[in-house]
Amino acid sequence: MRRHATLLATAIALAGCGSSDITGGTSGLTPPSNLTYQLVPSGDPTTPESIVLRWDPVDDARVTNYVVYSRGSSGEQWSRRAETTSASFNDLGAPDYQYQVASESGDGSESAPSNTVTVDESNTLIAPGTLSSISLDQAVWLTWPADARLDAPNLFDYYRVYSTPYDLDQNLCDVNWVLEGTTVSEDFLASGLPNGQPRCFAVSAISFDGHESDWTTPRADTPRPDARNVLLFASQVDVATSGFSFYVPSSGALGVVLPGNRSDIDFRVDRHGDGSIWLVPVRSGTVLALYSSDPLTDLTSIDIAPPDDEFSTGAIEAVPGYGYVFRTLVAGQYHYAGLRVTNVSRDYIIVDWSYQRDPGNPELSIGGR
Repeated sequence: MRRHATLLATAIALAGCGSSDITGGTSGLTPPSNLTYQLVPSGDPTTPESIVLRWDPVDDARVTNYVVYSRGSSGEQWSRRAETTSASFNDLGAPDYQYQVASESGDGSESAPSNTVTVDESNTLIAPGTLSSISLDQAVWLTWPADARLDAPNLFDYYRVYSTPYDLDQNLCDVNWVLEGTTVSEDFLASGLPNGQPRCFAVSAISFDGHESDWTTPRADTPRPDARNVLLFASQVDVATSGFSFYVPSSGALGVVLPGNRSDIDFRVDRHGDGSIWLVPVRSGTVLALYSSDPLTDLTSIDIAPPDDEFSTGAIEAVPGYGYVFRTLVAGQYHYAGLRVTNVSRDYIIVDWSYQRDPGNPELSIGGR
């Protein structure tokens, strides 16, 4: 009777462990060591693409494979997750709270468990700050403050940059975001983009173990053609090289120096009797505005075109360092163009220019005046 009672008590104890407990440790097999994890970001901060577990391979001839265990909380029993013959495991989808790994022999015996890794949500970084951009020729340069990195420098690993098409008329970003790339610095050049096609951009911060932060507020921008150091003579000096068109409809050419006596150019360069040089709108529908009352450091400082009431058909003096914006009418649609005067002499000027091919889009460079 005593023997029967002893066997019954043993059976109850084993049943209490359950099949989801790690019961190894008495087989003498060498357990795995140095178990680590790395989340694989998906673009959704709440759900990574997967979690990758890695551990040191066991140097024990009896070991045929490894068994991965996980649980949803520290109070739950361990659940047998998978078996693998390699010293790593990629668990797709949302990860569990904790993981362990055990060695297994051909007869099903298991070793004691490895160390436990805990997927620590507190490692998630804050979202990067306000995203800024500069429109370039077939590219957009993005920049943002370093607050996410500086808030937890020991956790920070890198940034992910995303983009998607932008509907300018509806002021909406498309839902089909794609990964543009990654960077460890607070800037990124998105290149190889079609000019005149608006896109939304957003950035997230990734911790050393793969947690992804919330995204920045999306930023819309549109690449546009530009060029530097274009020489234009005053019409009184050389009429053949005194005119300029940002876009020539008949050929599709951009930024063309033309004779200043043509009626289909956007503007002409004139010299007044006092020696000053002036920009004169020419084509019907082309109007001009001074961009700002202060000099600009670069062409890319010209961002959003001024309001319509600041444009006129009147000429404006060309002054070194100053920026100007043209609004042109092509095939019944408005297009905006930026111009920065870099040099002025008595006979000629040198300019940088940009042109927005997207009709009605006032964005020429870094947004938000």
